Amino acid sequence: MIGFFNRTFAGNQKFLTMNTNDNGKKTHKGLNALLHNEAAVGILLLACALVAVAMASFPETMWFDKMWNKDGSITVGDFSITMSIRHWINDALMAIFFFVVGLEIKKEMLIGRLSSLKKSALPVMAAIGGMIVPALIFTAFNAGNPETSGGWGIPMATDIAFAIGIISLLGSRVNPGLKVFLTALAIVDDLGAIIVLAIFYPSHALHFGWLVMAGIVLVILFLFNRGKLDNRYFYIIAGLFLWYFILMSGIHATVAGVLLAMTIPSKGHSGEYHDSLMHRFERGLRPFVNFVVIPLFALANAGVALDFSSFSGNGIPTVSLGIFFGLLVGKPVGILLLSWIGVKFRIASLPDGIRWSQVAAMGILGGIGFTMSIFINSLAFRDPGLTDIGKMSILLTSAVAAILGIAMLWLTCRRDSRQLPPEVLEMTNSSKRFFSKTE
Repeated sequence: MIGFFNRTFAGNQKFLTMNTNDNGKKTHKGLNALLHNEAAVGILLLACALVAVAMASFPETMWFDKMWNKDGSITVGDFSITMSIRHWINDALMAIFFFVVGLEIKKEMLIGRLSSLKKSALPVMAAIGGMIVPALIFTAFNAGNPETSGGWGIPMATDIAFAIGIISLLGSRVNPGLKVFLTALAIVDDLGAIIVLAIFYPSHALHFGWLVMAGIVLVILFLFNRGKLDNRYFYIIAGLFLWYFILMSGIHATVAGVLLAMTIPSKGHSGEYHDSLMHRFERGLRPFVNFVVIPLFALANAGVALDFSSFSGNGIPTVSLGIFFGLLVGKPVGILLLSWIGVKFRIASLPDGIRWSQVAAMGILGGIGFTMSIFINSLAFRDPGLTDIGKMSILLTSAVAAILGIAMLWLTCRRDSRQLPPEVLEMTNSSKRFFSKTE
């Protein structure tokens, strides 16, 4: 596994820094742009979800879903760990996903959109509202039912890849400040979802002996950081031990990825971020996460037969009502309400050129809860039937949120698209010309 991780990291780094002739450079730039393009990630994720749903909907293709339940093992001497392929994806590969998410959160808190109170106040308050209100709405529909009440964390999350991908479809119509706002909001949202996952959704009963061992490894990693150790092998090896100990402790193993990210040095030999180990990890692993880990997660977890028989007879299940209204109503209401309170009491301020109607549109797009919502849904219920109902509800609600969000954003940004500063329009047009040349 170390070799795989290292080859992926080194291979991506080599790809991203290769030098070729002029035509090669243009191709390299185009591929580099594609590998870091949120719209491309969103489209691929949607395609994988549709494939998974289609394969689960016909008896002839049920083998596809069963394939993920086959066991896979890693054995070294007397040590062996066995999990289903689905669990390897959800517990191991998704730990790499959370590692990259953790690096992004740390970067934004140190030098980015969350690095000061002035920059972070509005997205932080919006994200808090966008987590609390959906959870309360889900709880209102499911309170008193021990089988479903644990799903309150499902509508709290926003899928940043889908949401940013939707915005990217509108191009220059969208004020750049809106993209910055939604990205910062989604980063805070991810942080909240990670905390909820770690505390409220353990994979099994907690074992404090394993937690102590994980804590010791974490201390060692922080000592590496304080000692300015810049060798990635030390962090990879210690990170694998951290992942295993947390897996055995009962806390979901993906939390190890976030904890490891917090220990990676953020400054290089020059004292700047751009040549730091943290930057190299993020740049090297992001294409792998975007185009391998997340699509595999969608293929392994989004598969559900669209059987609506459970919605007849006794009416719509409360799980579906909680997810639908939590994501589609709770998200925009929570984001808009706490943003308004922040601005009203001068805790935060709206970015220049952004109107409240556009914040509401961002809130609707925040209701696209695909990746994290499905992830929490897989942990929230013991009954597979409830898990399937949750999946269907997430997929359908996310689709409705995407359609409504892009429609409202298009309407609210029509006027602004003609009022953008000339330099912004020129920059956008230059980008279009560049991508048309690389196609």
